[in-house]
This record gives sequence, structure tokens and C-alpha cells, in this order.
Amino acid sequence: QVRLVESGGGSVQAGGSLRLSCSHSLVTRSRPCFGWFRQVPGKERERVAIINYGGSSTMYADSVKGRFTVSQDNAKNTVYLQMNSLKPEDTAMYYCAADHDGRCPVVGTPSTYWGQGTQVTVSS
Repeated sequence: QVRLVESGGGSVQAGGSLRLSCSHSLVTRSRPCFGWFRQVPGKERERVAIINYGGSSTMYADSVKGRFTVSQDNAKNTVYLQMNSLKPEDTAMYYCAADHDGRCPVVGTPSTYWGQGTQVTVSS
């Protein structure tokens, strides 16, 4: 059973920062790839950032490029999303996701695991 547990969400004013953490139970030999997604009520879940196995490659949605940074600490089995210069439109439930064997998480893919989500609210 794969476990993904997000933390670090909260309320912040526009321009502020938050760091989300995702504690996971995946092991390196499974070649995991992690992602952060977000969703607001009534809209589809949106991919925010991806970090591949080993952390050598990252991908960001255009809306967060230059403001968000995804990273991982394999010694702590934790993936992070540093969010700076937050905007009200960043308000959403943020989810950590993972897949393995070199696959990166994708919404609707049976092999993708999901955390329970953490709420981020940015006020103007």
C-alpha cells in the first residue's frame, strides 16, 4: 500500500510563500516519479509540477514557472513544493501524486497514487 501524506497548506496573503511537503512510502528501486496537482471546485485537476526519478528533470505549468520549485529529499522520503509570490488564483486543494517504474503521475491513470490533499488559500 503506497502512502502519500501532504502537509504545509494554509492561508497566506498575496505575495507570500508556502512550502508543501509530501511524505511518501515509495522506495527508490521502484523508480518513482512525483507530481503536484491542484484542483478548485468545478474544475479539472491541474498538473502543477513534476519531478522525475532521481530528480534530474522537473516540469512546471506555465502559470507557476518562476514562482514554484519542486524538489525531493530521498533520505527523508519527502517531496516538496516551494511556492513563492503566491497569487489569489493559486488558491486550490493541492495534491501530491506518484507513479513508479519510470512513469510520471497522470490524472485518470490507474497506476497513479494520490494523497488526500492540502488546502492553499491566497487572499488579495
